[in-house]
Amino acid sequence: MRYMLIMQVEPEAAAKAPEELDMKQVIAAMSAYNEELQKAGVFLSAEGLSDASEGFRVDFSSVPPAVTDGPFAEAREVFTGFWILEVASREEAEHWAKKCPLGPGVALEVRRVNEFADFESVDPEWVEKAQEWRAANA
Repeated sequence: MRYMLIMQVEPEAAAKAPEELDMKQVIAAMSAYNEELQKAGVFLSAEGLSDASEGFRVDFSSVPPAVTDGPFAEAREVFTGFWILEVASREEAEHWAKKCPLGPGVALEVRRVNEFADFESVDPEWVEKAQEWRAANA
């Protein structure tokens, strides 16, 4: 099973982080965590995201879709990065999420990544095409 760990930071914590944290220490802690995930054989990928001010949102409520530049003042949290893990169970995903070296003002939302089997009863042709696309881009 694949799980995505989505790092969410309260906007106030995100704004204060560069001032209050020793970034070398943060990077060292994250590197050690990523290395532990790799040694355990569960690490598939991880990425940090740029500041919300560099992002944009596409709203499909209208035609054509509306594009709004960030930052997004109404956000209760800012997504700052993610990991994708391959684990045997929800409990294993929880184990690794709890080990992540994060602090106050930060949370991880953990979600299972859908598998092809989740869609086979809905559209087996689409599943076959999606498997071909994945194999071609692996």
